[in-house]
Amino acid sequence: MWHTLRIMRILFLTYHGFEEASGISKKMLAQIKGLRQNGHEVHVCYYDLADDGSRCRYVDGEVIRNYGQGRWATLLQRMDYRCVNDYCRAHQIEFVYVRCFMNASPFVICLFKRLQADGIKAVMEVPTYPYDGEFASLPLKYRVEHIVDKLFRNQLASYMNAIVTFSDAAEIFGQRTIRISNGVDFDSLPLHQPPFPSERAGREALHLIGVAEVHPWHGFDRMLTGLGEYYQKGGERQIVFHIVGGVSASMMHDFRSIIEQYHIEDKIVFHGKLFGTQLDEVFAQCQFAIGSLARHRSGITCIKTLKNREYAARGIPFIYSEEDSDFDHQPYVLKAPADESPIDIAGVIRFLDSYHEQPADIRQSVDYLSWKTQMQRVLDELIIEN
Repeated sequence: MWHTLRIMRILFLTYHGFEEASGISKKMLAQIKGLRQNGHEVHVCYYDLADDGSRCRYVDGEVIRNYGQGRWATLLQRMDYRCVNDYCRAHQIEFVYVRCFMNASPFVICLFKRLQADGIKAVMEVPTYPYDGEFASLPLKYRVEHIVDKLFRNQLASYMNAIVTFSDAAEIFGQRTIRISNGVDFDSLPLHQPPFPSERAGREALHLIGVAEVHPWHGFDRMLTGLGEYYQKGGERQIVFHIVGGVSASMMHDFRSIIEQYHIEDKIVFHGKLFGTQLDEVFAQCQFAIGSLARHRSGITCIKTLKNREYAARGIPFIYSEEDSDFDHQPYVLKAPADESPIDIAGVIRFLDSYHEQPADIRQSVDYLSWKTQMQRVLDELIIEN
């Protein structure tokens, strides 16, 4: 039987590299940090390009396989994972935590079949479930990859000890789940300082912030339309919506159409991708945050998104439309209907004008959502399995 009080040798496996401005990268690094905070020896395996353009697989910054350059190297890195098996054997890895990249294939199955034969436990994190609905609007390349994933994901799951999910699903791809919440790295998120005290509410401009690599399921178009309707009906309060993150050309076209239709060009600010102090500075201007407003578009009812938790850790009130048991009844949350209706901006204003929660109190309410706690829950569940 495992006992998580002893130091374990863990390999955190991802199929891509890390980017400084990527929310996904920040999340994975925080998960790794959480495992280490619990006393475990954690090694990080990832795939990336070397300075000379070679396609390489790394562990802790050291190359364990150089696949070379060119088209063949691109294919080979998707087919040959023996270097991962060899590393695990040589370094007596006991447990592999892998982040699903919707890339199930016979080659990935072979990797985990070998790990299982060596007595190495493994769990696969499925960050969004169900995710099939998200592929309908993506380019053909991703839709084809999704078809391959659907063919092989159940077989891949059979070689896992469990699937880690942030949903309420008890089983995914025929495998039992370990249900946790998306966690928070409190060290990386400064406490929000509202730009004006509550007694001045009703007179000052309201600044709203939405942070995302923007996709249709974020539903930011509902917020834009809501703002347009608010002003069309004679709304006088100054409201500014700050969108932070990448926006595709097609989505930007849709956003611009709404903005031009309602003549709210001066009410929307596109900041692009920001991180660190630049992101903190935009938060400092804002009183309210925007979570996902259209998860229903991809067939999702219940989800525990990372963004909700980051907003709460900062101590800023926010809105979303899905079901999230960690926040659905919190006084600092405004729930939007899970439909296509424009967001009720007058309702947002009423909520904020009567709002009195302090940032420190919001942050304290999510203490249990630290990645240290959430990642330990995964290991504890594996003990129960035994």
